Amino acid sequence: MTSPHRLAQSRRLIVKIGSALLVDPATLEIRRRWLDALADDVARCRARGQEVLIVTSGAIAVGRTGLGLAHRPTRLEEKQAAAAVGQIRLAQLYQETLARHDIPVGQILLTREDTEARRRHLNARATINQLLALGVVPVVNENDTVTTSEIRFGDNDRLAARVAQMISADTLVLLSDIDGLYTANPRTDPTARHLPEIAELTPEIEAMAGPPLPGMSSGGMVTKLAAARIAMAAGCRMLIARGDVEHPLAAIESGARVTWFLPQAEPLTARKRWIAGSVAPLGTVVVDRGAVTALKSGRSLLPAGVVAVEGAFERGDAILVRGPDGQVVARGLSAYTSADVALLLGHKSGEIETLLGYRGRDEIIHRDDLVVG
Repeated sequence: MTSPHRLAQSRRLIVKIGSALLVDPATLEIRRRWLDALADDVARCRARGQEVLIVTSGAIAVGRTGLGLAHRPTRLEEKQAAAAVGQIRLAQLYQETLARHDIPVGQILLTREDTEARRRHLNARATINQLLALGVVPVVNENDTVTTSEIRFGDNDRLAARVAQMISADTLVLLSDIDGLYTANPRTDPTARHLPEIAELTPEIEAMAGPPLPGMSSGGMVTKLAAARIAMAAGCRMLIARGDVEHPLAAIESGARVTWFLPQAEPLTARKRWIAGSVAPLGTVVVDRGAVTALKSGRSLLPAGVVAVEGAFERGDAILVRGPDGQVVARGLSAYTSADVALLLGHKSGEIETLLGYRGRDEIIHRDDLVVG
């Protein structure tokens, strides 16, 4: 697959937008023409069947204008106040620009804990997946109004990579003021050489990243390489491209110079490898022979095939799946607590709401969260 075609052939695409692209650092004016052009790119991607999610910075910068602050906020409370004002305006901007294409928008505000605490991770993932299934473009930002300096991401490059990991995206685009990674800073070193593709983040590659540049963005090449490490480990390819042009996604597809970071595995493969090797099981379900056959053919685990539950676990915990002979046939992430699974034993998925009092997932373990063998 050639570089320009990788973007066009992506199934689930995340586009990260920095503050300095969205808001002019000199005038603090929103670059509405640029945003409209980006929205046109998003609409074109969706028209050919791609799912698109936007990770955006800019709430503090936009809120700063709304509050009439001449200075850049430095105190945490001041930043949070600016974010509270800016997040409303930011969501409105994306809603207005994508409404020109009749595309609905949903706002998701995340903290680092939302991506790392397993149950909150699952809740956020389920919400984003549902929005995408309904044809909505989720617009994700860090929840600056409640995070503290000790726990916040500090940049949306890593947030975007965490979201890519969360929803098994296959491509992450970091729109920047530079067209990729160089062997040195091209602004100060005329011998700096552009690197079009990176297959492994070696110490030599990481040493090429300099310190963050001054301005509105809190990121820099260091944070972009940190994002690349997260994305590549999740099986998601990532690219760094210039965003300060109109129709930046179209420019990438037309062959604009970028740097691609290419993982060794597909997103689902990487996710299942993590489930198989990195998650300690907290309980067990025992299934009948029919369920064993279904699992080995690639299907999800339904409540009808479960005959017993052992141990105490919560939604999102890793559990083992044993066959009637006691052998472990699979492991995965449970969509229900052990108490709920006990109530669902042997029942059809259509009975879940009657038995539990709420409508959960049809599966005890969805096949995307299941590793057989």
